[in-house]
Amino acid sequence: MELTAIFFSLAVLILVGMFLYAPFTQQRARRVTEEEHELSALMAERDRVINSLQELDFDFNLGKIPEEDYPTQRASLLQKGADILRKIDSLAYPSSGARGAGGDEQDTEARLEKAIASRRADGSAAKSEISDDDLESLISARRKGRKDRSAGFCPKCGKPVMVTDRFCPACGKSLS
Repeated sequence: MELTAIFFSLAVLILVGMFLYAPFTQQRARRVTEEEHELSALMAERDRVINSLQELDFDFNLGKIPEEDYPTQRASLLQKGADILRKIDSLAYPSSGARGAGGDEQDTEARLEKAIASRRADGSAAKSEISDDDLESLISARRKGRKDRSAGFCPKCGKPVMVTDRFCPACGKSLS
């Protein structure tokens, strides 16, 4: 009787092991082609250029960048962004051939500017000059909004809780 129990346990163990190992034997993952990988890298580079342009504009508005350096830096970033968009277009639309050749440079730069404008967080960044008072008022409004949402701390674990929380997100104690 004891020998049959050992064989039965061993058979169950082998079946469970095969069941758990089965997903590793199947090739379900889709292979990423070289073109998709390059397109993804170009999209990431485009996002980096857009962020760099936003930072450049912000630093110029704060007066951290001299007026004589700003146009050349901005033009070089715009050119880099336009080149990246042309490469993205050539990978995304291979049937159109050399779509970006010739007079499409203005269109590409306009698309880059449009992308930058859409990525801006709020309307105050579009102003040509941000004064210190405006910046301070934005900071105080954000702090006030965050303070209104906070309800204090959990009595059990001491972690911060929000007004809308019925239970502590850290320890689960009821807050009502």
